[in-house]
Amino acid sequence: MEQTTQATELNPETLRDFEYPQREAAFFYGLFLRGHAPDKLRRDIDVPPDVLARWEREAGRAPEVRSVMDRILEYRRHVLAIFDSLVVTTSRRTRLQ
Repeated sequence: MEQTTQATELNPETLRDFEYPQREAAFFYGLFLRGHAPDKLRRDIDVPPDVLARWEREAGRAPEVRSVMDRILEYRRHVLAIFDSLVVTTSRRTRLQ
């Protein structure tokens, strides 16, 4: 039973990480500035459809994990939005110069 509790609850340290998606976006942005392809980085940030499908199946079997999965998905999408805005801003600046 304890194992299920650990899997369905986010510990305080993890919750703190979720409060700062800009940190992870900055990490990926740094990779972009070093020449990594933005589309590849977007795929790395986003949650792939096959993973989403597995999460849905798991949530069907264990509904208590849905809130954790939803929070992770929300976080990843927020990281992706921040990353995209940084890349677009950089691209605009480059064209203006």
